[in-house]
Amino acid sequence: MNIIYMLLAISVVVALIFLAAFLFSVKSGQYDDTYTPSVRMLFDDELIKEKTKPEQQALNLNQESK
Repeated sequence: MNIIYMLLAISVVVALIFLAAFLFSVKSGQYDDTYTPSVRMLFDDELIKEKTKPEQQALNLNQESK
């Protein structure tokens, strides 16, 4: 039973170490995204769906019949 308490204490210490490392990385700017805001305006437009071959063939037939 004592080993369970020891393992529990060790796991809490390891979890606190990882929490401290995560908080340090957040405060030091590790997760700041400096690239995306500068190019976000380039990708705001919706993508134009390209016509598939059957759609193009149908359009060509309609244009030829006129």
